[in-house]
Amino acid sequence: MSTVATPVYEWNTLDWSQIERRVFKLQKRIYHASLRGDVKAVHALQRLLMTSWSAKCLAVRKVTQDNQGKRTAGVDGVKNVSPDNRVRLVSMLNLQAKAQPTRRVWIPKPGTAERRALGIPVMRDRAGQALVKLTLEPEWEARFEPNSYGFRPGRSAHDAIEAIFNAIKQKPKYVLDADIAKCFDHISHEALLAKLATFPTLRRVIKEWLKAGVMEGLVLTPTEEGTPQGGVASPLLANIALHGLEEGVKMACSPNGGQHPQQPVHLVRYADDFVVLHDDLAVIEQGKEVIERWLMRLGLELKPSKTRITHTLQEHEGNVGFDFLGFNVRQHPVGKANSGRNTHGRLLGFKTIITPSKENQRRHQKAVREVVQKNKAAPQEALIGRLNPLITGWVNYFSTVVSKETFGQMDTLVYAKLRRWAQRRHPRKSATWVARKYWHTEQGHWDFRAPNGKSLYRHAKKPIKRHVKVAGTRSFFDGDWAYWATRLGRHPELHPREAQLLKVQQGRCPWCGLLFTSEDRREIDHIVPRSHGGKDDPINRQLLHRHCHDAKSAVDGSTPTRRFP
Repeated sequence: MSTVATPVYEWNTLDWSQIERRVFKLQKRIYHASLRGDVKAVHALQRLLMTSWSAKCLAVRKVTQDNQGKRTAGVDGVKNVSPDNRVRLVSMLNLQAKAQPTRRVWIPKPGTAERRALGIPVMRDRAGQALVKLTLEPEWEARFEPNSYGFRPGRSAHDAIEAIFNAIKQKPKYVLDADIAKCFDHISHEALLAKLATFPTLRRVIKEWLKAGVMEGLVLTPTEEGTPQGGVASPLLANIALHGLEEGVKMACSPNGGQHPQQPVHLVRYADDFVVLHDDLAVIEQGKEVIERWLMRLGLELKPSKTRITHTLQEHEGNVGFDFLGFNVRQHPVGKANSGRNTHGRLLGFKTIITPSKENQRRHQKAVREVVQKNKAAPQEALIGRLNPLITGWVNYFSTVVSKETFGQMDTLVYAKLRRWAQRRHPRKSATWVARKYWHTEQGHWDFRAPNGKSLYRHAKKPIKRHVKVAGTRSFFDGDWAYWATRLGRHPELHPREAQLLKVQQGRCPWCGLLFTSEDRREIDHIVPRSHGGKDDPINRQLLHRHCHDAKSAVDGSTPTRRFP
């Protein structure tokens, strides 16, 4: 980077509101051109965006400031890029440069003994991939199927669960619960590039990244297939590769066919996990065969250990219901008093119940236990500080389904673990003495409260609120800011403090004036820094973009300390 001439502007003085508006204006035009099917206009606008200085600045910011993995180095060892080097990276960001190999990193898979392989690109290639993602995403958001929910702006796992609920709430159905074996690792490069059908320059750049190879230690291994997990553009490329699966199954298994004119096949996909729903077992079995052939063209196959056929209400091959994205979906026979009615007013005789899966409950219990065990000697406030994010994140995720009973059970288990934690600290004291030292009563409930007033968040304290699924084929790039800002404020995983500040700030960042989006990294800032005597009171808090927080801290001399995912 030192060989590049120093630009005339400084990173911390950039007007991000103008930069983001310029980029989004082009993205919106690409989206609408793609909706019209105007391929020539799409490619012309994409070329313009790829060479845009604003888009390059935004791409560099995303990988050096906004991204959670910004401190993970590639094979060149570069991480924690300084503001001056960010400016230089913008000036040298050239998609004509040869891609460098990715660095192999292994991470554990939750709940299993397996490990997942990540490929970490160098910072320059990460910025290039972010630039290409800015270019490709609006084109494909106009084309993606309505029931694809993974790794897409404005869509979430909760939307996928609501889509499943809507598909089965009126009628029990057979389910193909499927998982693609090592999807990211085995996607055919040729099939992916053919499906992209983009202009030569962009095709060559993407092919370079796919074929760059991977370094593990000092060993370089060529990559003949797959798109490495860890790359900025990899989730988008995987979604592009799997685009058409829903339509392919519907065309092959639906009417005349004409055999099932009123009973469409439903396929709901989140990244490489998907379910197929229909009330006819023969259609589900046919759908499985169609999917296996369809995936074969991409070099992919279903994972036998995670693929099964079940039924939402009746036992099928020993199975009833299914787990998807951490939720358990199942229907239960009920009497007249509890039964819902169909669209014709007739009693259904069953009720659809979605709860946290048993496996996910076990993982959460294990995570809580490990935190308690690792903090045997820690002060009570430190233990609470480590448990609260774990508990609030888990209950927020499951707060849209039938979880109240599960939350109560979790509180009982947590209470037992904390009683043992407290008793070990005071083995010679009575249980009553220990309880009075660490617990207080609040409205008839136990309250694990530290001397500084900090309390443990109870699972059952979280209210249950139904999630509203994203409408049809709506896309973030349609420019309906009011719709997307409203959805963000109601997102189930939004931290309560963030939700309150979003409401007070009317969905805008007070530093740059832009509306927050679901893709933004947000942080809570103290208006008057704590280091300068500011208090941790609601009146002294504001919600900022992560990069805006960095810019404010550079001005007021403080250090960002309060981060929320």
